[in-house]
Amino acid sequence: MNLNPSTESNKYLRLLSEKYPSVRAVTREIINLSAILNLPKGTEHFMSDIHGEYEAFCHILNNCSGVVREKLKALYGDALSPEEQSELCTLIYYPAEKLRLNHSELHIDREWYRVTLERMIEIARVLSSKYTRSKVRKAMPEDYAYIIDELLHAQKDEDNNQVRYHRNILDTIISINADDFVISLAGLIKRLAVDRLHIVGDIYDRGDSADKILDLLMRHHSLDIEWGNHDILWMGAACGSDACIAAAVRNCINYKAVRTLESGYGISLRKLVTFARDTYPGKKPMEAALHAITVMEFKLEGQIIRRNPSFQMDDRLLLDKIDLENGTIEIDGVTYALNETCFPTVGCEDPYALSEGEKTVMDELRTAFLESEKLQQHTAFLYEKGGMYQIYNGNLLYHGCVPLNEDGTLREVEFFGEKFSGKAYFDMADTIARHAYYGESKNILGLDFMFYLRCGENSPLCGRKIKGFERAFINDTRAWHEEKNPYYRHYYNKQICEMILGEFGLHAASAHIINGHTPVRTVKGELPIRAEGKLLVIDGGFCKNYHATTGIAGYTLIFNSHGLRLKAHRPFRTIDEALRENRDIHSDSEIVETEQQRMMVGDTDSGAVLRSQIDDLYRLLGMYRSGAISAREQED
Repeated sequence: MNLNPSTESNKYLRLLSEKYPSVRAVTREIINLSAILNLPKGTEHFMSDIHGEYEAFCHILNNCSGVVREKLKALYGDALSPEEQSELCTLIYYPAEKLRLNHSELHIDREWYRVTLERMIEIARVLSSKYTRSKVRKAMPEDYAYIIDELLHAQKDEDNNQVRYHRNILDTIISINADDFVISLAGLIKRLAVDRLHIVGDIYDRGDSADKILDLLMRHHSLDIEWGNHDILWMGAACGSDACIAAAVRNCINYKAVRTLESGYGISLRKLVTFARDTYPGKKPMEAALHAITVMEFKLEGQIIRRNPSFQMDDRLLLDKIDLENGTIEIDGVTYALNETCFPTVGCEDPYALSEGEKTVMDELRTAFLESEKLQQHTAFLYEKGGMYQIYNGNLLYHGCVPLNEDGTLREVEFFGEKFSGKAYFDMADTIARHAYYGESKNILGLDFMFYLRCGENSPLCGRKIKGFERAFINDTRAWHEEKNPYYRHYYNKQICEMILGEFGLHAASAHIINGHTPVRTVKGELPIRAEGKLLVIDGGFCKNYHATTGIAGYTLIFNSHGLRLKAHRPFRTIDEALRENRDIHSDSEIVETEQQRMMVGDTDSGAVLRSQIDDLYRLLGMYRSGAISAREQED
């Protein structure tokens, strides 16, 4: 051991000694951290493709994909009827709402509170067993931390003094503020049930409540977000990209999710609707608005494509290919009939130039997006907690794809005069996306790349050739086919998935790829487990429009100390129905992988950090014992 106090390493140890100023303090912390290494690993909860469906997301978040019900059943399987278990679960999921309903429809007496609180305390006690007492205390609501700590650690003694003591505490709570305590205890149970939440992309679009979902996520105690193509679209819009703004507005109108814009983010469509009504007088106001913003979107996208040849998207320049006289368009040698021939703002000299009226609309929309306090708050949160990918406890999380060639090798792409593939491509994309937001000025390069990340054929967040124009203006579905990157064929191959894991520095034998983006069509026999278990597709299927296609309401994933479990969910109806009928989401559990030995904190990323801290503490202890650093044995 180098005991020279002049080295950089030992300068760090001198700083560490300020926090642990004595042999006793160091010893105590080594014992504490070593004990933590031997606690069971906390539960991780993975969700993806939420798509603005607030109520279904809120329910699965509250029931932790069935973890709460499983714990309750394990505790009270024989003691409580299925109806009683469902009643208690609903109370834990929605404590404030369920209490209001019970007060209005039932007679709740002191005995109901006493029994309910005792059961909730027992559930919290079981869930807290895998954490340190300090961590559990920090998770408790501050106002009740001391009381809950006492109740969780009640011990029977010879004369039942502790039992009487805790019974007295409950009686006092019931007399003074029982409802608030139930709500606080329910929150603690849900927090202890899941240690880490992973959102593997696509919070936005289709449903009308993405803003409410983000409000909920901002209150979560521990999470990360892997950006999806729909998220990057809204992030680009919040950064000021006109093409992203037009696409976001179009999605809201098309999916009948205008509430997100107007109520959620305070962005008015009045100017757009007025312009559209005057420009397309034969259409209903919102139909005209949809048509107007669609034309503007394709114009703005065309401008980006023309000034960025490296995007290789010239085949998406279609406005100049329209034959208005015949009402047709030729694409890849095939002539298709158009379902719309009213394009008064598309000029012959430059079809991609905005008209004066369109410029006025876009100027107002851009200002509204940039000045929306809530949208900017949510975007800052997505940048703070999110990224293009995440490596966590030996698993690789990303939303879309790792672009591949036909032969399964990493595809090399060229942007800004440099070539990228694999992890380097993801890292570059992450950097450019952040520069679009954090840069001193909103630069065209970064804003244009946000558009590419949203819909580029070789974008890691997309990976297919988006046929937006064809789907909007051609009824012949043969024109709608969107060719996908070879990744979506090769990700059934174990060797290729192991190659991808190795590219990101993960040991292929124990690691997995957690992927979203593509709905699993269960009705067609598709399975979420691919490449012999190396890749798991967990598209949440929250979007109601997908339920008929997929046959279920998607998948989520649970990774606890015993292994990995996929949860297949049935469609959720409404929170009101859940409250009144104690209806839960039915979920089928499928074991993906079981750990041969229970996974402990020492086996996780956090464990590696703790072991490093323990090593530093042992070195500091050596410094104290050698006299290289003076210890203060008398502690305050």
